[in-house]
Amino acid sequence: MQAPSRRSLLAAGLAAASRPALAQPAAGFPNRPVRLVVPAAPGGSADIVARILAQGMTERLGQQVVIENRAGAGGLVASEFVANAPPDGHILAFFTLSAAVLNDALQERPPIDIRRALKPVSIVGTLPQLIVVNPSVPARTLRDLMDLMRSRPGRVTYASSGPGTILHLGGHMLAMQAGATAEHIPYRGAGPALSDVVAGNVNFMVEGFPSLLPFIRTGQLRALALAAPTRNANLPDLPTTDEAGLPGFHVANWHAVFAPAATPPAVMTQLETAVREAMAVPAVRTRLTETGLDLVGSTAAEAATFWDEQFRLWVPVVRASGAKAE
Repeated sequence: MQAPSRRSLLAAGLAAASRPALAQPAAGFPNRPVRLVVPAAPGGSADIVARILAQGMTERLGQQVVIENRAGAGGLVASEFVANAPPDGHILAFFTLSAAVLNDALQERPPIDIRRALKPVSIVGTLPQLIVVNPSVPARTLRDLMDLMRSRPGRVTYASSGPGTILHLGGHMLAMQAGATAEHIPYRGAGPALSDVVAGNVNFMVEGFPSLLPFIRTGQLRALALAAPTRNANLPDLPTTDEAGLPGFHVANWHAVFAPAATPPAVMTQLETAVREAMAVPAVRTRLTETGLDLVGSTAAEAATFWDEQFRLWVPVVRASGAKAE
């Protein structure tokens, strides 16, 4: 499973971020603080990334960009709030793959049509996922884990933050592409899921850098592979899935800024420029990279194409998994 156009989006976005903006500021915008709505509680990875970006955007817009946490219903609470906000650029969403794509796919009758209600401003970055096991698991490589799953059908377990999350779908796709089956153990959040893998109660998980790195570095978890086409500087010795025996298995979360769909083009351009210029500041780039992100900083047009591709990629995966919104 490969995220389409990830390399081209990355290259184009970073190149665009390094160019000076030519657009004229939108008249009367912004005239008050801009609210960046995060569909998660404070302290999570999305909240951390949003706060770093907000500081950089504040300097570019000349108005404070404040974080507003609106957790609930897998991002639906935040989606409805931003979709119904005045389309003047002062209320934006900071979404991950889950809130922007997966939650919509999990709903039999979504209460809003997110693709009509919102439009992307910029893809901030992608967060490649790691495949990790508890050290007690007799698997030192990704091939070992796949062989173990094949030899013990349905007995190898993997943890997730709940049905339909990227942790669930990543583990499901890993077993499926390995030609095996594994038992899904869902939790209410990534923290409890991670704790049980560390404790040895669950065998493996597919999760992002920020929460896993401390446990990998202390030896409480064994990293087997990075589900991305290139290695990451945070773990330079860790092979990619391409190198480790599962070519094309690329699973990445991502962060993006969205606005209400009716936001005027001039305001959209100013917001896009603010995101890209903020990400071009060395201090901001360094802090974002330290979270494990592969930085993008795309244009709005590139973000729209990427969003469409993500729906084409993930909707069939959600359906194949059988996951539904709770």
